[in-house]
Amino acid sequence: MPFYGDPALFRLAVQSVLDQDDPRWRLVVIDDLYPDTGPGEWVIGLDEPRITYIRNEVNLGVSGNFRKCTELATAEFTTIVGCDDLLRPNYVSRIHKLLDDFPDADFVQPGVSVMDASGHDTLPLADRVKGWYRPNVAGATALSGEPLAASLLAGAWTYFPSIAWRTARLRRHGFRTDLDVALDLALMIDIVATGGRLVLDDVPSFQYRRHSGSVSSWKANDGSRFIEESDFFAECAQRMTALHWSKAARIARRHLSSRLNALTRLPSSIGAGDRNGTALLLRHVIGRATPSSAPIAYNNSKGPL
Repeated sequence: MPFYGDPALFRLAVQSVLDQDDPRWRLVVIDDLYPDTGPGEWVIGLDEPRITYIRNEVNLGVSGNFRKCTELATAEFTTIVGCDDLLRPNYVSRIHKLLDDFPDADFVQPGVSVMDASGHDTLPLADRVKGWYRPNVAGATALSGEPLAASLLAGAWTYFPSIAWRTARLRRHGFRTDLDVALDLALMIDIVATGGRLVLDDVPSFQYRRHSGSVSSWKANDGSRFIEESDFFAECAQRMTALHWSKAARIARRHLSSRLNALTRLPSSIGAGDRNGTALLLRHVIGRATPSSAPIAYNNSKGPL
């Protein structure tokens, strides 16, 4: 659990781990140098042998702290839990059941419900859209190959903090240092492009907190996230083409859901008088954003050359 945020929500997140109905878990809290030392002192005061608390010597940022989580993982599967999200009491037991049923799984997307900043059930537009793109499955189902890549690129319908990852896969692919918003989707595409399998479940076992304080939210408001997304989808189109996954390549080139997301942000950007942000959003909406990086050559067994 990388920590840098609201101490009250953090305590609720930790408590949700303690409340699991299956004791087969270990929690490592990695404090990314949050200014208040109180939350860390609270964790230490729990005196729970299954919980380890680490405070970084320097602030590593989002991707840096995610990489540290990966380095410190010791179990076969790892979940990088958001410090403001909640595990339902059945999360650990359900993940163990799914891994027993699907021993070849590389990552598991459990059933997720969404709550607002106050903890009330909600289903805002972003999550309704995720539901439209999410494969309609009855019971736990294994997905892989081009159909999975195309689906993820079309709608990015997963919830990163809820996913249980095969630790060996996390270490093999890692989190990219050049991404802030799309780093989870990039990891999933890396896994799928190299033969990995996702297990999608429909039994709710995780509560995701949707609020305006996330990195993706504030970057969307000023349009900067869409520069990153434009680059990333252009890169993915090349990669899917190299794999001869023509449908996935076409979806990446069009990145329609990303462009529609930018369209929904235009009114607030215009209202705020943010000319630069509005220009960025408009370019992304009409598909004219220019990737900021040079084309990337791919060896699909290892990633970027």
